[in-house]
Amino acid sequence: MSDAPTEHRADPVESARRSVAAVWRIESARIVATLTRLVGDFGRAEDLAQEALADALAQWPETGVPANPGAWLTAVAKRKAIDGWRRQERYDDRLATIARDLETRETQADAQELPWDPDVIDDDVLRLVFVSCHPVLSREARVALTLRVIGGLSAEEIARAFLVSTSAVQQRIVRAKKTLAAAHVPFAVPDRAEFGERLGAVLGVLYLVFNEGHSASAGDDWMRPELSREALRLGRVLAELVPGEPEAHGLVALMELTAARFPARLDANGDPVLLADQDRRRWDRGAITRGRAALGRADALGRGRGAYALQAAIAECHAAAPSVDDTDWDRIVLLYEVLGRLAPSPVVDLNRAAAVSMASGPGAALEIIDGLVEDGRLAGYRFLPATRGELLARLGRNDEARAELEAAARLTANERERRILQDRAAELL
Repeated sequence: MSDAPTEHRADPVESARRSVAAVWRIESARIVATLTRLVGDFGRAEDLAQEALADALAQWPETGVPANPGAWLTAVAKRKAIDGWRRQERYDDRLATIARDLETRETQADAQELPWDPDVIDDDVLRLVFVSCHPVLSREARVALTLRVIGGLSAEEIARAFLVSTSAVQQRIVRAKKTLAAAHVPFAVPDRAEFGERLGAVLGVLYLVFNEGHSASAGDDWMRPELSREALRLGRVLAELVPGEPEAHGLVALMELTAARFPARLDANGDPVLLADQDRRRWDRGAITRGRAALGRADALGRGRGAYALQAAIAECHAAAPSVDDTDWDRIVLLYEVLGRLAPSPVVDLNRAAAVSMASGPGAALEIIDGLVEDGRLAGYRFLPATRGELLARLGRNDEARAELEAAARLTANERERRILQDRAAELL
């Protein structure tokens, strides 16, 4: 019997599953958007994408992950769509429709029309965002559907982000698809006259997708920067399409100024680096410049700052400060107070409390936090006990602080975040 060590090889099925999950995270929006344009039905497009994912799980353990997995999934889904048309005896009609569409595009190209029409959004993913935010859907359904398809989040992750049950999210998504199909919502953007009622929902979804990338609600990674980058890309496109909308520029400013800190938010091992410990020399100065410029464009419209622009102004305070101690915390508290009046939210109050702790001390902030605990609307929100724990630690109430930090660790589904909270609690023994 040989004493040679046994070579451990990665399970090909598990490896394929991880690859499929990673590809879906990055490519899901483009895949579904491409398929929606092809088949003309949002729900059918995602079903086709899911069928292609199932094929990948079956084939990739044997064949390996293809060089361009996103293109592979799209091609497989397209073949399934064609097979479906054949079975429904609509193949010839559908091909004729596609041919007419191609002929129209070629004719337009030959006519050398303007290369860019300010009233046309020539981006499949952005079209898909507008479809997902159609007014026939409730706000909750719009957010759930867009995060599922555009952000590639699972129902479980969306549920954690919004403090609701997974089954509730799943039901919202199913109902949303059925509603869009019943309403025959086209794969198109609204007319310019309809932008107002749809823009707020679209901005809200982009903001939520960015935040999920900024602080992942679950998984092994603290951040999902690809989600934030996609939200920022779409935000830039949208701001160019609606240059007279200050909140579009405000959101871009907020995302740019927040993303500027990304290079310093992780250490060499991928572990989180909190704001106070970040090397500010690593912050992206180009992003800060772009963020300030976007905020300036919002202000130049002369209609006052909305919720996104106010948050961008807070992020600008951090960007301008050489250190945590040199930050203008009084101004940040004031901006949070204005934001709280404009867009009341217990999360805004929680963030204000953190700023108050730096401006006026932990005691004043703890009063705000205790009020939020009594209010109950943030029950189950991990950042509430995490913040309370840090304030108690600064006040020397270590036993209470440790209990709060341990409670926060139990509430998070993000492994790296849980480890930080547990380590912090252990420091207080």
